[in-house]
Amino acid sequence: MRPILLIAVLLSSLAATTRAIDTTASRATFSVQHIYVEHVTGTVPVASGVVTLPEGSVVPIAIVATLDPARLRTGDDDRDGVLQTPDWFDTKRFPAWSFASTRIVPDGSGRFGVDGILTIHGVGVPEHLDVTVAGDAAHPRYRAVARVDRHAFGMTVTRLDPVIGSTVDVTLDIALK
Repeated sequence: MRPILLIAVLLSSLAATTRAIDTTASRATFSVQHIYVEHVTGTVPVASGVVTLPEGSVVPIAIVATLDPARLRTGDDDRDGVLQTPDWFDTKRFPAWSFASTRIVPDGSGRFGVDGILTIHGVGVPEHLDVTVAGDAAHPRYRAVARVDRHAFGMTVTRLDPVIGSTVDVTLDIALK
C-alpha cells in the first residue's frame, strides 16, 4: 500500500463524532444498604455530558458526564434534605458530580468496560463501569453499572455512618441526542 493511501485509511478510521447526552432520557439510580429500611434507593439527574464515538461504532472512545446531586431524590423529602448537608454531599460547596473516562475496553459482544475518575464531594476516585449497549450506531443506549465505596469520597463523619453500608450500587441509563 502506498504511504499516502495508508495515511488516508488511518485518518478515516480515526474519524469520530461527539454527541451530547440526552439529559431528559438519561438518569443515574443508586441503592445502599440501610439497617433500618433495608435499602435506600434514589435517582440523580444527569445534568450534561458528551460521548465521543468512532464513525459507525457504538463503543465510545471518550465519555464525560456531570450529575446534579442537588436534585437527588430518594422518595423522602427529609432524607433528601439531609443528603444535601456537609455531612453527606455538601451540595452548596460541591454542586456537581463528574465522571471522565480514562480508558475504554470493548469485549466484542455489545459490552465494554470504562475506567475513569468519578468526582463526588470534591474527591476524585478511579472507578470502573461495566457497560452494555442497546440500539444501533445511530441511536445507541447504554446501561452502566458500578459498585462505589462512599467512604472513598470522605463521607464517614456522620453519626449515622455505622447503620449505612459503605458500598453503593449505581446504575446509569444513558441515551444520546
